[in-house]
Amino acid sequence: MLGDCKIVAFVGVRDADTASTFYRDTLGLRLLGEDQFALIFDVKGTMLRASLGAEVSPAKYTVLGWDVPDIASTAKQLIAGGVRFERYQFLDQDHLGIWTSPSGAQVAWFQDHDGNLLSITQF
Repeated sequence: MLGDCKIVAFVGVRDADTASTFYRDTLGLRLLGEDQFALIFDVKGTMLRASLGAEVSPAKYTVLGWDVPDIASTAKQLIAGGVRFERYQFLDQDHLGIWTSPSGAQVAWFQDHDGNLLSITQF
């Protein structure tokens, strides 16, 4: 039933201007539109709705992630744009904040201005 339908992703944000600057300018997502409820971005054919709310309760886990072809290059570009990668004492991360999982996938985590945990991964 839903397996044949496109998925829509959601993330909660408090401030439209701050979220627009971060998701559009820092992350490079294409802003499709905005209304009183959300900012609407295109992420390679998937709609991301940054839902506007007075209160945002960030999850303690990753809510959005991107599969990138070259994680080191992507991490360097994000750092140059002002992104700070999370450091976890229980993970062996490299100088960019990239952790190599037992499967060989490489992952790095960062937050948006509302504390939503985001990631980049190279599989």
